[in-house]
Amino acid sequence: MKLDRILPYARILLEKTVQPGDIAVDGTMGNGFDTAFLAGLTGGTGHVYSFDIQKEALQNTSVKLENEGLSNQCTLIHDGHQHLSNYIRKEHAGKITGAIFNLGYLPGGDKSIITEADTTTAAIEQLFELLAPEGIIVLVIYHGHPGGSQERDALMDYVKNFSQQKAHILKYGFINQANHPPFIIAIEKR
Repeated sequence: MKLDRILPYARILLEKTVQPGDIAVDGTMGNGFDTAFLAGLTGGTGHVYSFDIQKEALQNTSVKLENEGLSNQCTLIHDGHQHLSNYIRKEHAGKITGAIFNLGYLPGGDKSIITEADTTTAAIEQLFELLAPEGIIVLVIYHGHPGGSQERDALMDYVKNFSQQKAHILKYGFINQANHPPFIIAIEKR
């Protein structure tokens, strides 16, 4: 197949914008795969801020980063992404080139703990202000779980009303797959 699957395409988008020395954000740390990926892009001179509300996510990510030798360039934050401006220093404004949010629940974790549109929207608004021009926020929207369709619908309404003078917004996903296939919303700052 020549079409990129959802997660590889999310990474392609980030690879186009995040460079060594940049600052990046993983808004939903999960098991650390995106945090490690972003750390590889920012290199030893850059930095990744990674957020999750579950202690299990921090533990899993910490082990992964330690095993890959990436711990020193990442800050793991045990708090919701809606509070990111409390942790990301103001001097990083304009230096953040990429961010990713895998929305839904922690794979292998408690499926009753899910991301929600109001906290995700608050995080996007704060992050957008700190984002460099041509920086990108990638939302991977999983919506096949209880509460997922409400978050999907609210986020779609939010991005449809985003000013086109401020950002280009892309939707990427497969439309003929069963079981609520995930899709991507990418917000590129103008």
